[in-house]
Amino acid sequence: MTAPAIPDDLRQWQQALRAQFPIVTGHPELAYLDSAATAQKPQAVLDAVQTYLTTSNANAARGTYTWANRTTELVERTRERVARFLGDHQPERSAVHFTSGTTEGLRTVARDWLPGFLRDGDEIVVPDADHQANIAPWLEAQRLLAREGVHIRVVPMPYQSGSGDYDHRALAERAGPRTRFVATTHVHHVYGGDMNVQRIRRAVGPDAVICLDAAQSVGHLPVSVAELDVDFVVFSGHKALALPGSGAVWARQERGPAFTPGGWSGTPNTVGIASLEAALDWLDTAGVERVERWTVALAARLTEGLRHLDAYEILGCPLSLAADSTVQRRQGIVTLRHRAIDSGDLGFILFSHGFMVRSDNHCQGDAGEKTGSVRVSLHAYNTVEEIDRLLSVLASLQ
Repeated sequence: MTAPAIPDDLRQWQQALRAQFPIVTGHPELAYLDSAATAQKPQAVLDAVQTYLTTSNANAARGTYTWANRTTELVERTRERVARFLGDHQPERSAVHFTSGTTEGLRTVARDWLPGFLRDGDEIVVPDADHQANIAPWLEAQRLLAREGVHIRVVPMPYQSGSGDYDHRALAERAGPRTRFVATTHVHHVYGGDMNVQRIRRAVGPDAVICLDAAQSVGHLPVSVAELDVDFVVFSGHKALALPGSGAVWARQERGPAFTPGGWSGTPNTVGIASLEAALDWLDTAGVERVERWTVALAARLTEGLRHLDAYEILGCPLSLAADSTVQRRQGIVTLRHRAIDSGDLGFILFSHGFMVRSDNHCQGDAGEKTGSVRVSLHAYNTVEEIDRLLSVLASLQ
């Protein structure tokens, strides 16, 4: 079976969006397929950065002159913008804190909030086959608490064999009255699957705190904190079309103490915050639902083509590979291995044909893949033609 056709209106929408990315249109001979690492920036974000730096660049909350006031207003306005983008219908009951990205955001929760929430004998669930950024901070918190005489138990998140999906039934069996905190991922950075956060909530019950690593979902698909019922959402701005060094922690102030980052608050990354506001505006205008439809359609086209190439193994849920699958949940990330060519070598070969992909272990935890692989990650600026050309090159390497 061939991949399902992409509607003409969606193709026209994508063509108009692609034209807004100067680095993409300026290098038509290259196909950037590494958006899970960092996304390219539309002209609107670049313009917002230049406008800020040339009209009102100043420090925030430290002056009474016009430029300083504008910058302070920018920071506060973008906090509200983040909450609105995440579907927070009660922003007065939540908080948004800006960080340099997902890694710092998760460490801030682990270092400044988690120790005050846990008691001796409590349990936390850690996804040890996900990204290291969603593993190391919680283990660090365990060590810090142990120095204070507070001993907590780390429960490994159970996974389904071969698919990379969470085993929600096994999680329900492992969770108990002392399970106070669960670290989880929204979209897996290797397998590309939606990790079914709602099922995690049902498995651990209504009282456990859930911290969501949304690095691969914010800016790629609709994210609603109201529907997900999580307590923290942490994401990186640079994966959501904003500048590097920008990101945020959204915190629901209901389960446990209020989230307040420790230490003295220094100068925020105001340029990054300006870019984040512009990126979220751009995504709303473009329609993040259509971004998801486009990238999922491209991923389906790629996986359907790979399914007929015996030289390749596709990582992740095998039931999500067919174009006619009822469980197609790849969110614009397809990771593969050649059965004879080393993944690093395959990455070099693909770049010689103009494809920029990730080829290594993808910073996965100790319980994850031990062998390197090639990851293709997509965004709104990628095209059907790029996917078809990639499949042609991969087929030539059978």
